[in-house]
Amino acid sequence: MKKNLSFLVVMLTFFTMGFVDLVGAASNHVQLDLGLTESQTYFIPSLVFFWFLIFSVPTSALMNKIGRKNTVLVSLAITLLSLILPIFGNGYWLMLIAFSLLGIGNAIMQTSLNPLVTNIISGDKLASSLTFGQFVKAIASFMAPILMTWGAVAAIPSFGLDWRIVFVIYGVIGLIATILLYLTKIEEQPLAGKAAGVGECIKLLAHPMVLLCFLGIMCHVGIDVGTNTTAPKLLMERLGWTLDQAAFATSLYFIFRTLGCFSGTFILRKLSSKIFFLISALMIVAAMVLMAIGHSQAVLYIGIALVGFGNSNIFPIIFSEALKAEPDHQNEVSGLMIMGLFGGTIFPLVMGFASDAIGVLGAVLVMAIGAIYLSIYTSKIRH
Repeated sequence: MKKNLSFLVVMLTFFTMGFVDLVGAASNHVQLDLGLTESQTYFIPSLVFFWFLIFSVPTSALMNKIGRKNTVLVSLAITLLSLILPIFGNGYWLMLIAFSLLGIGNAIMQTSLNPLVTNIISGDKLASSLTFGQFVKAIASFMAPILMTWGAVAAIPSFGLDWRIVFVIYGVIGLIATILLYLTKIEEQPLAGKAAGVGECIKLLAHPMVLLCFLGIMCHVGIDVGTNTTAPKLLMERLGWTLDQAAFATSLYFIFRTLGCFSGTFILRKLSSKIFFLISALMIVAAMVLMAIGHSQAVLYIGIALVGFGNSNIFPIIFSEALKAEPDHQNEVSGLMIMGLFGGTIFPLVMGFASDAIGVLGAVLVMAIGAIYLSIYTSKIRH
């Protein structure tokens, strides 16, 4: 019974991990409020994921020093601060600071929360528990754009905050999660050995397979962040919709990503990782073609749904391949792969400049490069 309660509290914390995905939809609202250029708008999600480069590996040392639960509590405290700031205004610099804190908190949380689950669940139930955590996280991801739209059109009381009411709602949930986790007793096993250093992680890029996996993670996250920012822009540019009308596109992406996370657990029991990865990568390529040429709601929706489903299981397959490539350095590889989430910075920056140059098609073409890479990477996956 005690373990079940601990598990529920940790799953609620996984929900708070999904708060970072509100940045795509939020950046479009900030653009509308402040009249930003495309490059300025895409800089917002880029900044969020920049902090994964800085904080992923040092978090390992922090976990060794203060424990996994306390490290997650630190990440929750930073996340709460990031959600409080936008309540006081929507100035560009205020938003940059808030989203920076959101990125820092999420980088620490991504690195420490999964290991915390191992102190509650072990053995053959661990993988399914982590997958369920990603499913819970995805619920927060697709709820955010809906809550923003409801706030913007006054479908829910927004107290003058408009779309920013989402920060209040998620702030309350985050506070509850923080209090419950603080009150939950979780016994942790002492960590063996010292935490991986940045230098040790970087040296592993000399291993060809680790380098390919690192680039694959960058492409996966770049497509993920890029799609949830670009999807509404496609509908606005091609169909002449308003932002409130187009905001559902981001939720559509996360709905199919959630379905992909849930179904992937069962599909991988029947198909090899290599075949499933190839199918997923080809779905993303097909999605990019549809988003590049589509000028109807149906075609664009199909493209967005395809990339959501296809991109849902890319990360765990690449992550496992990287661990198999260097079985004696799994801690270092884990830190390096989390650093690969820095792709969420590179892709949106390039997409922003491409969009300024040739419109939203430029952003889609940049993501298409990542999709092609993932298709080629399939040949390196072991059966």
